[in-house]
Amino acid sequence: MTSTGGAAHLEAVLALPKAELHCHLDGSLRASTLLELSGQQDKALPVADADALADWMRVDDARDLNDYLARFDVTLAVMQDAVSLERIAAELVIDASRDGVRYLEARFCPALNTRAGLTNDEVVVAVLEGLSRGERESGTVARLIIVALRSFPMPHALEMAELAVAYKSRGVVAFDLAGAENGFPARLHLAAFDFARKHDMAITVHAGEAFGADSIREALHLCGANRIGHGTRPLEDPSLEEYVVDRRIPLEVCPTSNVQTRVSETFAEHALARYVSIGAVVTLNTDNRMMSGVTLTDEYMRCAQHLGFNLRTLSQLALASFDSAFVDYSTRMLLRRRAELDMARLLDSAASTSPVQ
Repeated sequence: MTSTGGAAHLEAVLALPKAELHCHLDGSLRASTLLELSGQQDKALPVADADALADWMRVDDARDLNDYLARFDVTLAVMQDAVSLERIAAELVIDASRDGVRYLEARFCPALNTRAGLTNDEVVVAVLEGLSRGERESGTVARLIIVALRSFPMPHALEMAELAVAYKSRGVVAFDLAGAENGFPARLHLAAFDFARKHDMAITVHAGEAFGADSIREALHLCGANRIGHGTRPLEDPSLEEYVVDRRIPLEVCPTSNVQTRVSETFAEHALARYVSIGAVVTLNTDNRMMSGVTLTDEYMRCAQHLGFNLRTLSQLALASFDSAFVDYSTRMLLRRRAELDMARLLDSAASTSPVQ
């Protein structure tokens, strides 16, 4: 874990109540679990030590988003049976809880977990059971977002939207479109978004990551997105940027991942500093805990180190994450009130000399 201001600084950020809204299940395995499952399933790995595997899985050498996504072949290889899926989901919630996360939205594409014969329904049930077990063991509330992939032809996206709606009352809170943006516009999947909206399903779309502002405009105005995944590039279109701010469209920002995929040259140059300064609704997220080699606390700490955010600003970002959650309103408000009270106590007790005060 990155430490940039001493124990008091790190302890304050770790203790900060947080919500994570953009976390891919298949990019957030424990290295030890990946190693163990690969051995059980006779899947070859280049290293035989958990620490070395964690280093190898961290994508620091990607040339672009597609390069970054290639590493998912390794994790998906061990995510083809119900027992493994349930375990991985439960461990993610437990790990998030240890990171100060009070609410988690995990996301994944079930169609990628059916290679060994599971049905889409069996995949979703296994993951929901894992999230539920993790919630019971940790106290962190966990919900699921079903993802469709841009590069898969119809009717894939519609099938994923139908799956999301079918499990709406059982823990699925939104439908998402992800994958390579360039060459695979979201408008190709409008039938899926229409179905989701007609069944009152929340929508988030990966946009403005590997493609420009037009991708965000399409997600908002054609697909009806309630939130934007990544959303690093509204600044390329002043009218769109103003719309995003004025209409309070939450941005699911994943800064470390964006640096890895070359969306931002460095953390210090990331657009999130601008969006915070102009009053956009910004949420901080890990994207993929394994591939990016980060926890949510790391992301907050790096914002303090590279962008100069103090503890009060970080608390405001955390509250924005609770406010933007897709969980039902009563649960969202309960989580937010508890987080706000704990934040107030944390701010009061933090040492005045802390670098993030």
